[in-house]
Amino acid sequence: MNELITVIDDEPDILELVSINLKKAGYRVKEFSDSESFMRFIGKEIPDLIILDLMLPDMDGFEVCKFLKNQDKYTSIPIIMLTAKTEETEKILGLELGADDYVTKPFSPRELTARVKAVLRRNVRKEKTKKIGVGNVLVLDTEKYEVEVEGKKIELTTTEFKILQILTNKKGWVFSREKILQHLWGDDKIVLDRTVDVHIKHIREKLGKASELIKNVRGVGYKIEE
Repeated sequence: MNELITVIDDEPDILELVSINLKKAGYRVKEFSDSESFMRFIGKEIPDLIILDLMLPDMDGFEVCKFLKNQDKYTSIPIIMLTAKTEETEKILGLELGADDYVTKPFSPRELTARVKAVLRRNVRKEKTKKIGVGNVLVLDTEKYEVEVEGKKIELTTTEFKILQILTNKKGWVFSREKILQHLWGDDKIVLDRTVDVHIKHIREKLGKASELIKNVRGVGYKIEE
């Protein structure tokens, strides 16, 4: 085991309770009482799972989750949201932003530990799945950065592959041009939205028959649909 779990919560009692129980279960734990200190840490070491409170003193958990899920190097880190809020809309928003699970306070430490184990198991299974198939015609190998259409290898640039991967990771989801750019470069590079259209055009030309899988949602962006 020995996976690293980061816990972000501004309540010292909650931090201590969660930390003690996770350590008993064999995990390494780093505790943070605000998002700023956590952000400094994650720039140096990437945890295996994040337990994230929604009500933080400097930045709410939704914003932290949104930031992490928009960065390529952090997007695969599983997140369990922890909060006193019980409204259904809050849960839905957290899950739509990419959180893997949601636990409301008060909670059982044993239940939270069980949720951590379950989410980590799911994440291991996802990591083992290196190939993504779409419509029995298109296959992406995310480990080798290779694409095949009906068994024939297609040569894409790194950027073209990443755009295709973004779309295929969540089939049916509509990604705006801004969202795609954010996934690719974060805030490090200023690129025009039109750049995405050019890349999509090149991808479609190379995919041939499979190009029909990429749908243009007028005024919004792009999606992959089987």
